Amino acid sequence: MTAPVFVVDPLPGTGEFVLDGPEGRHAVSVRRLRAGEEVVLTDGRGGSAPCVVRATEGKDRLVLTVGAAVTEEEPAPRITVVQALPKGDRGELAVETMTETGVDAIVPWQASRCITQWKGDRGAKSLAKWRSTAREAGKQSRRVRFPEVADAMTTRQVAALLASADFAAVLHEDRDAGSEPLATAALPADGHIVLVVGPEGGVSPEELAAFAAAGAQPHRLGPSVLRTSTAGTAATALLLGRTGRWS
Repeated sequence: MTAPVFVVDPLPGTGEFVLDGPEGRHAVSVRRLRAGEEVVLTDGRGGSAPCVVRATEGKDRLVLTVGAAVTEEEPAPRITVVQALPKGDRGELAVETMTETGVDAIVPWQASRCITQWKGDRGAKSLAKWRSTAREAGKQSRRVRFPEVADAMTTRQVAALLASADFAAVLHEDRDAGSEPLATAALPADGHIVLVVGPEGGVSPEELAAFAAAGAQPHRLGPSVLRTSTAGTAATALLLGRTGRWS
């Protein structure tokens, strides 16, 4: 089993370090780590340091011997998923599974057919939940570079993001809309890939037109229709395999 990951920012230098607070409590009281076991400290931005547990103190302090830090290179191509806001807790589910799969960035999108509305305090709390979910899922999946969760974007802002991408696509199951298989699309070897996942009610014709004008054509995953909370994860997995990032 790979070593468990804990977040520390900034990373400590080599030598002795005490992991305390919520991370220390999780290590000692939840993971029940003991002397001699290995852990990894990360800043969540690609930096990490291997460590060995020297001792535990109380219920929330882990004494570590820290090794030399290393920095993981940014992956190529970079994959961003623009995720329309799902109902209930399906947004956190989408963020969790996309993070575990390996997405690099997630953009919440207030599509015209979204039932959920991010406004005021509710919007701020929902965004905070998405970011917390990405952090925890990054730790669980042993990542040292967690996905960025951007501020929610409007359709116009999403179109601008798509226009700057090296490859952009809107996931769309309707063959009559001219959708092509994502499995056979020509993909860049590096640069930036951006995918749009619409809401349960689908991407509106006006949004499809705006995204097409920005260079994002409709693409389909397969013969079945996925929910908005799972489509991004399936598409990310497909792209990671096709681009060689999973090789």
